[in-house]
Formats: sequence, structure tokens, C-alpha cells
Amino acid sequence: MTKFFCGLGYEVEGLEHIKGLDAAVVLSKHQSAWETLALRHILPPQTTLLKRSLLWMPLWGWALATLRPIAIDRENQRAAMRKLLDQGTACLQEGLWVVTFPEGTRTAPGEEKKFGAGGAMLAQKSGYPVIPIALNAGEYWPRYSFLKYPGTIKVKIGPPIESRGRKAADINAEAEAWIRQAMQDISTR
Repeated sequence: MTKFFCGLGYEVEGLEHIKGLDAAVVLSKHQSAWETLALRHILPPQTTLLKRSLLWMPLWGWALATLRPIAIDRENQRAAMRKLLDQGTACLQEGLWVVTFPEGTRTAPGEEKKFGAGGAMLAQKSGYPVIPIALNAGEYWPRYSFLKYPGTIKVKIGPPIESRGRKAADINAEAEAWIRQAMQDISTR
């Protein structure tokens, strides 16, 4: 619908990196609402780590709850991490991918926030690989804006990052470095 109404399309590079994987932990850039919808279409069956308060929104939140998200209370970080590790591992073992946004919230194009370690800790604990994803959706579908701009959103999927026998900090650093470099490659600003 965005292509028809807004002239906004997308292209994906790196789909070969996800072929043949039973499940993975995704660490994705988060710039707009676009990727929360589009990754459902681009990636295999999945669940998403999100803040619990999103489920309280009438209609939208209720619909979101049917997708079996891992809904956490960001105020209680210890309980949030325990929930991510327990539910995330169970989902991975069921063959569901776990999508996380390590910056924790949407960031404007060119803005960088420190990567949280939750997704990398899940990968370390579960032994499933990490798939890094970079995208420039915020350049066309800005956060906090009703307006969408014509163009082509670029999504770049990186090669799997092995987690077995590695520390979460090392996994996170490798994913963050790959995403930051990929963002420089695909950014139009």
C-alpha cells in the first residue's frame, strides 16, 4: 500500500544469509514504524521483543498481543532480562526467530545510541546465531511524523554471527560494528 499511496518501496540485500537457518536472534536498526511491520514479511516466522506498554493501546496493542511478543517492563531491567532469556530461548527452540532492536527505541537517521546487550545475551545463552540488520527507513518514514516520502528503503541483512562459546559483549560489539558500517553504506543522507 505504501508503494501505491506514497511511492515508497523497499529492496532487501542479503536474503541468502538467512536461508537454511532454523531460528536466529535478530539485532536490527530501528528508525521508524516501517520495520516493525516489514520485518514480519521479510523474515521467517518470528516474535518481537517490545515494551509492555505498547500492548495497552486500544485495538493496535490488542492486535499486537496476538503475535506472541516478548513484552517487557523496561523499568525492571532484571525481570525484563530474565523474561527475554526464558521466553526468547523457548521461542527459538520452537523455530521462531526473535527480533530485537538493541538501541531500545527508534533513532533518527544519523543518530546512534548504545546497543543494549539483551539480544546478544539471548544468543550467548541459547547458542543461536545473530543476524544483524541495517535499514534506512527513517529517511522516508520518519519517527513521530504522519508524512511518508517517496523512494526506496534499503534493508541490508548481514551474515550470521556465531554465538557458541562467545561472550555476549563480543557478539554485541561485532553486530554493532557491522550495523554501523552497513548504515554508512546505505544511508542517503
